[in-house]
Amino acid sequence: MFSKSKLYISTLIVSGVVFGHIAMAQAIETKAKNLILMDYDTGEYLYTKDAQKMIPPASMSKLMTVYIIFSKLKDGSLSEDDVFTVSENAWRKGGAASGSSTMFLNVKEKVRVGDLIQGIIIQSGNDACIVAAENIAGSEEDFARMMNDTAKRLGMHNSSFANATGWPHPDQRMSVEDLAKLARIIIKEFPEYYHIFSERNFTHNNIRQGNRNPLLYSMPEADGLKTGHTEEAGFCLTGSAKRGDRRLISVMSGLSSNKERSEEAEKIMNWGFREFDNYKILKQGQKVAEVPVWFGEEKSVDLLVNQDVLKTIKKSKASKVRMTAVYDKPVKAPIAQGDKLGFVHVEVPGQNPIEVPLIASQDVKKLGWFGKIMENIKYLLFGAE
Repeated sequence: MFSKSKLYISTLIVSGVVFGHIAMAQAIETKAKNLILMDYDTGEYLYTKDAQKMIPPASMSKLMTVYIIFSKLKDGSLSEDDVFTVSENAWRKGGAASGSSTMFLNVKEKVRVGDLIQGIIIQSGNDACIVAAENIAGSEEDFARMMNDTAKRLGMHNSSFANATGWPHPDQRMSVEDLAKLARIIIKEFPEYYHIFSERNFTHNNIRQGNRNPLLYSMPEADGLKTGHTEEAGFCLTGSAKRGDRRLISVMSGLSSNKERSEEAEKIMNWGFREFDNYKILKQGQKVAEVPVWFGEEKSVDLLVNQDVLKTIKKSKASKVRMTAVYDKPVKAPIAQGDKLGFVHVEVPGQNPIEVPLIASQDVKKLGWFGKIMENIKYLLFGAE
């Protein structure tokens, strides 16, 4: 009387967005020692190379400093117009005298938080990072503990921080995977501040400095995020670009020169846009099947997809997506709207298969005793539907 049914669904291809990630087949060479290319909307990885290895992140770790500042602006505990004081420690450790990237702050200078943010993002100022850390947490060491706690909360399992700047330290480590996750979170959570990453220059104390992100000058679609360079880390970049409705995030490290970093960053971005696209393969509320109901006031109930399913797929493989609906029939009343009555098995080339629940479209009440008798008589006379 009850049977398991399978229905093969033709693939619905429309552009869109998703969740989860699977590393796709590699088809491009890179000079970077560590690299990840991620689709922003889906979170899926288009390319990885030693992506989970904990490496010195150089100034790319300033993204965590920026994340904490943005979080405090968003929750109201900090304002862009708040004023921080520059300590001698920040001036000595992060200023021009240290030979590091600097905002050229002066000892005891009063500086707006909004200016510090631009000094960190555009000028990569180590002094700006230390000023922010000391004024937010009391000391840079305490701010580093805040960075570590935040990394754990965000699911960044291959990151550890000892300072706010990315200055070389054995405990200052991040993976390019974690940096890509953090970049995605920043873009998603702080759209009102993200535009700062695309600003090409900033002037403070009459000193004008340009943004060091090479993608801003070579790709019209590029709009972030942060470069880095130390002798140990090589030339690094966390970059993002949006072409049409699609955004990609790439993180790379270990390049030998600024020129090589620029060329590799542009190459990997263009490859990702060219070879992959986002496809909506199932739509929330889409009817997949209509199944008979046993002992119900309604004779049948529709099975609906309970969520959008969008995937990043290599364009040449999009036609090879396969979907199978699996469900029992008939189903027995009573049924509540939203009850899971089956699933769609989705197979995308190069990715792990997923199962998407199928749910009842409506309530179906149970028949009374007289109705049940009539249904049993029909079954004896005519058999199952």
